[in-house]
Amino acid sequence: MKIGIAGAGIAGRLLAWQMIKKGYEVTLFDKNSLNSEAACSFAAAGILSPLAELEMAEPTIFELGSRSMQLYPELIKELEQSVFYRQIGSLVAAHSSDKVELNHFHRMLKHKLDRCDDYVQNIAIADKEPELAHMGEGLWVTNEGQVDTIGLLNALQQGLLKKGIEWKERVEVEAIEPGQIKTNTETYSFDWVFDCRGMGAKNELSLRAVRGELLWLQAEDVKIEHLTRLVHPRYRIYIVPRPNDIYLLGATEIESEDYSPVSVRSSLELLSAAYSLHKSFGEARIIKQIVNCRPALPDNLPTVELEDGAGKINGLYRHGILLAPAVVEQMMIKFDQAIRSQTEGENAVNS
Repeated sequence: MKIGIAGAGIAGRLLAWQMIKKGYEVTLFDKNSLNSEAACSFAAAGILSPLAELEMAEPTIFELGSRSMQLYPELIKELEQSVFYRQIGSLVAAHSSDKVELNHFHRMLKHKLDRCDDYVQNIAIADKEPELAHMGEGLWVTNEGQVDTIGLLNALQQGLLKKGIEWKERVEVEAIEPGQIKTNTETYSFDWVFDCRGMGAKNELSLRAVRGELLWLQAEDVKIEHLTRLVHPRYRIYIVPRPNDIYLLGATEIESEDYSPVSVRSSLELLSAAYSLHKSFGEARIIKQIVNCRPALPDNLPTVELEDGAGKINGLYRHGILLAPAVVEQMMIKFDQAIRSQTEGENAVNS
């Protein structure tokens, strides 16, 4: 069976991985070059936090994210290239003047999830991060983690190429119809096609762009091990520790399809927040700045649709890395059911 997939972000690559594991002949279309990091998935911090996202998201996000947390360890084992993955819980902190915001954060989680107390504990921040003792009391979210997004995407690429995928780079997909992918130069035919283009599908779906900005810092004098959120009246800053004294700093969420560099205002807010959390961030070096736009539907929930000959995954919003394994699993379940129904129908006709 020949499968065509448009879009080589996290959803497209994971879907291709599952399809090629089943022995299908897969062609992946990417508007960027093979080793490009232009897809919005590369701009993600790789936070795996289904519970903390509940503050501003629907319970569906928690359910899908929790399922992805179950799927990630096995997925990473399947990949030959090593991928940094850690699930050691996360911290939610606030300065003394903002403790009311921290309490509000906790109340929102309890309101949206009855079993919230199974995952969240009130602790002294110093118990987990001695260098953040000045933050006093905070929250410990036990089941959260992170994954190196760039490492994961690169490992999937290498694995797919090794398994014989046909990767069509620098190809702009203009339209997708059942069994067909139309590019700016040619029309390709397949048994099934799947649209995972993100904002590339904005002419077919009611998508809007949500801009995100991320700073990469190298801070040799900072020794934070856990993903840490700083709750503030205006924003939610996260600091994501990575190997080699690297810290990812972000949180900006701007309703705009704007791919220009990080703004001064965002830089000031992000860096000031980091400095207020740990003074040694004042001597850190900014080694990378990333901007990209994420695809969101009106309800901010993902769509997983399958019709005869065509499917689509989109609207992963700010949760792409968190949700991708679960939504791809949903698509594979739908697809397997469609193939079985198709086979049963053919057998009935033949008999």
